[in-house]
Amino acid sequence: MAVDSIASTTAAKSTTNAASTSDAGAASLNYDAFLQLLIAQMQNQDPTDPMDASEQISQLATFSQVEQTIKTNTNLENLIAQSSLSNASNYIGKTITSADGKTSGVVATVEVTSDGLTATTTKGGLINIGEGITISSTASSSSSNG
Repeated sequence: MAVDSIASTTAAKSTTNAASTSDAGAASLNYDAFLQLLIAQMQNQDPTDPMDASEQISQLATFSQVEQTIKTNTNLENLIAQSSLSNASNYIGKTITSADGKTSGVVATVEVTSDGLTATTTKGGLINIGEGITISSTASSSSSNG
């Protein structure tokens, strides 16, 4: 079933946001697990040989770096998704030909997925948008109703 371009963009954005929320949730879970582990380590350490304070601070700093990296990756994924949505709208109404030259047509809709962009022509053909595709700035002037 063909999906119009607005619904596709909304669905892709929802999917991306869900994945980002999942990543953020995983980061929080890991952070909580780390704190529980650290507390357990401190409670069970040998009183005659306690953990060095600098070692403890080093562990906290390392985990903070990991947490920030996860947040940065989530933000980067959101930025890439927004860029893909912007690019998708540029293809609608244009004539494109697949990299192998087997499928060609006027783009009716574009679906944004985690694998990239997929265009659906007015005749129902699917074209993966990537390296090697050919784009014409205007739809073909032939008189077809497809």
